[in-house]
Amino acid sequence: MTNQPLSSWVKSGSPWVWLNAGAVSISLVMVIGLLGLIAVRGLSHFWPADIVAVGYVEPGKDSVTLLGEVVDKETVSALRLRNAGVVLPEGQSSGERFLLKIGNRDYFGLDYRWVNGPWMAEEIRPVNVVAIERREWGHFYGYLSAVKEAGELVAKGDPAWNELQQRLERSNSLVAQIKKIEKHAIGDINHALESLRLDERQLDIDGIAEGSLQHQEIAESRQAWNEQYKVLQERLEGLYRALNRDQITMMMSDGREVEIPLAKVVDAYRPNAMSRLDKLGFYFNEVWKFVSGDPREANTEGGIFPAIFGTVMMVMIMAVLVTPFGVVAAVYLKEYATQGPTIRLIRIAVNNLAGVPSIVYGVFGLGFFVYFLGGNIDELFFEASLPSPTFGTPGLLWASLTLAILTVPVVIVATEEGLSRIPRNIREGSLALGATKAETLWRTVLPMAAPAMMTGLILAVARAAGEVAPLMMVGVVKLAPALAVDTVAPYLHLDRQFMHLGFHIYDVGFQSPNVEAAEPLVYATALLLVLIIVVLNITAISIRNRLRENSKASEN
Repeated sequence: MTNQPLSSWVKSGSPWVWLNAGAVSISLVMVIGLLGLIAVRGLSHFWPADIVAVGYVEPGKDSVTLLGEVVDKETVSALRLRNAGVVLPEGQSSGERFLLKIGNRDYFGLDYRWVNGPWMAEEIRPVNVVAIERREWGHFYGYLSAVKEAGELVAKGDPAWNELQQRLERSNSLVAQIKKIEKHAIGDINHALESLRLDERQLDIDGIAEGSLQHQEIAESRQAWNEQYKVLQERLEGLYRALNRDQITMMMSDGREVEIPLAKVVDAYRPNAMSRLDKLGFYFNEVWKFVSGDPREANTEGGIFPAIFGTVMMVMIMAVLVTPFGVVAAVYLKEYATQGPTIRLIRIAVNNLAGVPSIVYGVFGLGFFVYFLGGNIDELFFEASLPSPTFGTPGLLWASLTLAILTVPVVIVATEEGLSRIPRNIREGSLALGATKAETLWRTVLPMAAPAMMTGLILAVARAAGEVAPLMMVGVVKLAPALAVDTVAPYLHLDRQFMHLGFHIYDVGFQSPNVEAAEPLVYATALLLVLIIVVLNITAISIRNRLRENSKASEN
């Protein structure tokens, strides 16, 4: 009697429902916890933490004053501390040690330093301590002594801070002007001169002798571009002279005074003197600089905009390529092909392709797309550029095609599933009304299967955006000097190499010489990659839902 209610409950299937619900709940908690960990570890990096000054005395050494941010702390056993020369009080089984970001790598030789708690004196937070973000050598921590112009003293003491802010704004404006001229104006001139060189070489290949009208036109154009270059070069020299005018004198924690050119300073701030509202504004500004800026210092400083742009551009091109191929293949297999052993074998092959390791696709893309297809394109259309390859080298187009082949089985399977769900009487009704098979497919079947196609595309985008291994062979690089889209015709340069968030995470996390500085950027970049995939998927899901609603409306 007591077992009857339990057996009935088991037979009803309720335990499996609750187990399934529990498994889903645990999975959601784990995913949310993982994203929370990534967000906290990554986004906390941009908060302007207080800078502490602390006395530190190692046994047998003189007392020193350390200046920096407390990045991390951990509790270690007495045995580990004893091995490091730290003797704890009797009965104390553990002690703390702290990771300080002391900066000044060009003077101290390292950015981060572990210090043992028992050797530390009481922490103080000086209001006038300055943190400087530099274009090279990372952060600098110290006290502002003076501001100079061309070696002459301009301000020192308290007035020096306001003077520094004004001159730093001017310096950053000059840097922006120089970057604009070098990257855009001079870049356009270099591109034009390279095009003229290729045109001239093509004339030589075609056997047109020097002194011809075409050669004269090229020479005149080259002269005009060179004159523009001279004008820009003179302007750049003037900007560089103005940029190198100002310097600041900083005193480090060990009492040494050093001079820093203002041209090498990105930002200067005093976190200990900031209010909570000031820190919040600074925090959002730093996050924006990270999202919109270019990388520096072996990708451990600056922003990651080129990687964001490369990831989104590659995924969009891949989606444009994979959707028609996958849909056409699925339509043929489901609607036109005679079902038999051959089609079953093809379906098995398509399903197995989805399980092939991605690195194999990278090897295929390198061999077929880059060397074979790209090499032949260069010989046919870019003969003047040889032996320098144009399309016969890894680039954005080949990376997108490689990922399209990698994800096309997903689109095929999802589209076939969508076509299978459409009742046969709908097709028969359309044919009975006089429509051809092609018209039935185009106007009736495919619109109803559109949500399934979008499902396949969503899965393809989610996988392609996170792939790294094949991209390392067919287009992705550590640092791309130019984006694939610019103001130079043809505006979209599919032959260029590009940066990718997934590879950026690998490069910063495992190839960086400064591990401690790279760690928070790995978390921040991973969070950004997840957000981009979520945004792309939400966009595709909204389109799919709209197509589904339109399909229901047409059925009614």
